[in-house]
Amino acid sequence: MLALSKSRTLSLVALSAALFSSSLFAKEPYVNPAHNLTGEQVYQQIKTNLETNLYSLPPRVQGHYAIRQFRMTGDEKYANGALIDLLTVAERQAYYACNLDKPNFIETESALAGSKLGKGPRGKARKKAIVPYPKFMLLSDTLLRYSSRIDEFGFTGPCHDLMVKTLKEHDFTPAFTDKKMIKSWAAQLINYVFWAKQIGVGDYYPAYKAAFRKTYPDSKDAKLSKGQFKNKIYGMTHFIFAASEYYQYQVDPKEYQWILDYFEKNIDRIIADTTEDITTEVGISFLITGHKNHPVTQKVKDFVISSYNPQMQMIPSPTGKAELASGEHRNVLAMMLLDWPETLHPGPYLADIKSTKKNLPRLVNVKLEDKKAEVKPTLH
Repeated sequence: MLALSKSRTLSLVALSAALFSSSLFAKEPYVNPAHNLTGEQVYQQIKTNLETNLYSLPPRVQGHYAIRQFRMTGDEKYANGALIDLLTVAERQAYYACNLDKPNFIETESALAGSKLGKGPRGKARKKAIVPYPKFMLLSDTLLRYSSRIDEFGFTGPCHDLMVKTLKEHDFTPAFTDKKMIKSWAAQLINYVFWAKQIGVGDYYPAYKAAFRKTYPDSKDAKLSKGQFKNKIYGMTHFIFAASEYYQYQVDPKEYQWILDYFEKNIDRIIADTTEDITTEVGISFLITGHKNHPVTQKVKDFVISSYNPQMQMIPSPTGKAELASGEHRNVLAMMLLDWPETLHPGPYLADIKSTKKNLPRLVNVKLEDKKAEVKPTLH
């Protein structure tokens, strides 16, 4: 009898420990912020932390933050941060674009970039997916990225004509519509699609949209792993982000209603099974499309506020790390969500801003004023 009693006691202790452990590592309820801070307070604390430490961050991260803050506020004090980004990408484009006519340069540089994709599950999947596309990394992940950024600042970069000629001659359709590529690069691929259209080298949007929806039919959501569900949601947010040219313009919701409807239907799973970054992007997707007071927007705000750690002065990573360099993306997204402006600010056009126009790199050329003033392309 004593042995039976002891066994029951041990079982209850084990059960209690298991329950405590599962609650300890579960996500905090997003409707009940433990710290009781308002969204405005969270915004201000993150901003103070990032801007106090901004110069300790890598140039790419400084530029990422400054560009987004300019587009949110229009404040020209962020223009020099964008100039740091321009200086960096112009130098990179000078190397890559100006060597495109060298034998085997594209394949060699693509292979080198591919070797740096990482050793984790996602890195391995990406390395495997790009095997049939030996030019992919340089042409898409490098040249489309750098040239579109330079374009957004109001310039064309070094060896622009050679680069455009090379990109026009390459058919991106096979890589952009490959299921293995979409399953490992969903968000990046829709970026490349829009960047290709932006700099005038091809319209791959209809093909990519059809391939994405075929790869991730809603009817098979239940079979998706958490990793693949995250990839799907991340890709869907980037349809809208890329259409806005990254927070420069509001987006007409009509083309993306299929995405907004999906987010609304699946918001609870999105919060439970994705990351703070991705969930925040879902909320911003509603803001960009004019749904400032949508229930999903508020639900995501509540979740983001609850994810903030006052001691760290930031939203930590899913594993609890508080590193500004790797966490800037997550935290500037939170700032944008919590203080979305009435008007977005294109650019910054650095040749038109007093603090930057005298310090422009000689590697870039100013675009015509009427080119900068063009309405962004609509893809259907």
